[in-house]
Amino acid sequence: MSILICGSLAFDTIMTFEGRFAEQILPDQLHILNVSFLVPGLRREFGGCAGNIAYGLRQLGAEARPVATLGNDGQDYLDRLQALGVDTRHVQLASEQYTAQAMIMTDRDNNQITAFHPGAMALAHHNPIGADSGATLGIVSPDGRDAMLQHAEQFHAAGIPFVFDPGQGLPMFNGEELLRFVELADWAALNDYEARLLCDRTGLDLAALSQRLRGLVVTLADQGCDVWQAGVCTRVPGVPATAVVDPTGCGDAFRAALLFGLSQGWALARCAALGNRMGAEKIAHRGGQNYRFQLGADA
Repeated sequence: MSILICGSLAFDTIMTFEGRFAEQILPDQLHILNVSFLVPGLRREFGGCAGNIAYGLRQLGAEARPVATLGNDGQDYLDRLQALGVDTRHVQLASEQYTAQAMIMTDRDNNQITAFHPGAMALAHHNPIGADSGATLGIVSPDGRDAMLQHAEQFHAAGIPFVFDPGQGLPMFNGEELLRFVELADWAALNDYEARLLCDRTGLDLAALSQRLRGLVVTLADQGCDVWQAGVCTRVPGVPATAVVDPTGCGDAFRAALLFGLSQGWALARCAALGNRMGAEKIAHRGGQNYRFQLGADA
């Protein structure tokens, strides 16, 4: 089964701050914020939501087809995807842009501050989804604003069921636009903060939103996730991690498992349980694409 992954391909510069952000930032002085963080740890990784999700799907043995745009510095990333067995027919190269860049700083409590340069990702709307794509499932994950809007409409027009995964792109959209995404999508996946923001902007609670979808999943870090269907919530317990090393890409690992399960026709709670397992495995490794995962006979 072919799974189209609309989203970013990016290079992640990941920095480790050994203190706590909360100890460095004075809440009553945010209007004159001027802080500097010493980051002894620094590394560069392949990342972006589409790349991380594709990597996770390949760990599960599934076909992954990113719909994304790389810049003029992206040939190494394209080569890597192909070496992983990822279908890159829908990955474009933009000769006059850099590949998207994420600068991610993580503190000792796994809180993160991220700066993101969109680069070639801003041209992703020039990479449309056609009715002849042959895909059976898709996801709209964080990407250029126009691309997210257009890809959702294109999935719906082509009759391809898809997951709405707004992630850090959610603040780009107003309530009317977010309701349109919900109307077009079959499922939605968000973390707990994004879910609260979605409710605030649409004026609907999670129970009401879930009644407009086939299912809504809200991830809760190590507490697992809530699966909402037809207004009813089911808690799917978390899976203890062997080590907590780096949260970068944990949500993408979860979404890879979600897509895999949906492609197999699994119940949503079963998909989420696999997502919790993959997220726990990912967090024990640095970067979004350096973990290994085997499905196993008990999945």
